[in-house]
Amino acid sequence: MHFSKIDLRSGYHQLRVKEQDISKTAFRTRYGHYEFLVMPFGLTEEHEDHLRTVLQILRQEKLYAKFSKCEFWLSSAAFLGHIVSAKGITMDPAKVEAITKWPRPTSVTEVRSFLGLAGYYRRFVEGFSRLALPLTKLMRKGEKFVWNEERKKSFEELKQRLVSAPVLTLPSGSG
Repeated sequence: MHFSKIDLRSGYHQLRVKEQDISKTAFRTRYGHYEFLVMPFGLTEEHEDHLRTVLQILRQEKLYAKFSKCEFWLSSAAFLGHIVSAKGITMDPAKVEAITKWPRPTSVTEVRSFLGLAGYYRRFVEGFSRLALPLTKLMRKGEKFVWNEERKKSFEELKQRLVSAPVLTLPSGSG
């Protein structure tokens, strides 16, 4: 499996789906019903075919990529704070390091900042909401900032779970 990243000038939402075809792109997830407004590219073709198609369309439509920022034929790619590979999705090692070095919060603002980063990766931590609850309570209006053993344990446990997060994969369908 290979990945490529192409950085389009003027943003990446340049190839719009025709109005009459939007309903044909519909799909449903547990989060709701969605339709593509911009061109999706199928997952059944080989990487080379995808790349050729994308580059041909870019040329035809006179859309220009910043090739200094493009990467081709990668075995893994960094994307929105994650590393995507054939094995699955993992947290970006730079974010893992930041979490490892995160000092104990000394204010509500620092708790909010930590929970913001930790919450972005919540799907890697089973029971995230339960684990984060002692810290979340600190952000309630009128709550006094008191760092106690329960909050220390919550903070350390979240850090530990995040730095040892599993690789997220698609179900194999075999079992």
